[in-house]
Amino acid sequence: MAGLDEVGRGALCGPVFAAAVVLGEGFPTAGLDDSKRLTALQRERLAERVRERARGFALGRAEAAEIDRFDILRATHLALRRAVAALPFKPDLLLVDGLPVSGLPAPQRAIVKGDARSVSIAAASILAKVERDALMQELDRRHPGYGLAGNKGYGSADHLDALRRLGPSPEHRRSFGGGHQLQMFE
Repeated sequence: MAGLDEVGRGALCGPVFAAAVVLGEGFPTAGLDDSKRLTALQRERLAERVRERARGFALGRAEAAEIDRFDILRATHLALRRAVAALPFKPDLLLVDGLPVSGLPAPQRAIVKGDARSVSIAAASILAKVERDALMQELDRRHPGYGLAGNKGYGSADHLDALRRLGPSPEHRRSFGGGHQLQMFE
C-alpha cells in the first residue's frame, strides 16, 4: 500500500510536487502527521527517516509550463502518476489524499484529509513538502528578489509586490496563480 500526496497546487511559482511512499511493516510512525502541522525541522527529520527506512518511495513533479499547458488539476494528477511510476515496485493499493486521481496504475482509495488520517499519506506529504521547499530555496538563489525561500512561491504580499516590480520569472506560472493571473504582471 502506497500513500500519495502533493504540494504546491496553490503556488504562483514553481512545480507541483508529488510523493508516493510505501512505509512497510515495522516502520516507526511516531511523529508522522500532515506536513502543514509540522515545523520545517520536524519535516526534515521525518523526511530523512522516510528516505532511510521506508520500503519504497518516489517523487514526481509537473513543471510550471505543464501546469500552464494542462491546468493545475491535470498537472497534479500527472505529478502523482509520475511518482507512482517511479516506485521500485507496483503497489496493490494507493491511498490518495483528497479526491480520486485519474489514470493511476493500481486501485486507489481517496481519503479526504488523508494527510491527517493516514501515516502513509502523511509520509508522502512530508517528503513532497521537503523536496519542494528545497527547490524553492534553489529558485530563490537563481531568481533573487521574489522572496521564494520564504514564501515558497505562494502569493504573499511581498511576492505580489515583487511580481509588479520585476515581472514573472521563467519559473512563474502564467495561467494559474491562486486567483492572480500573472499576465497582468508582464
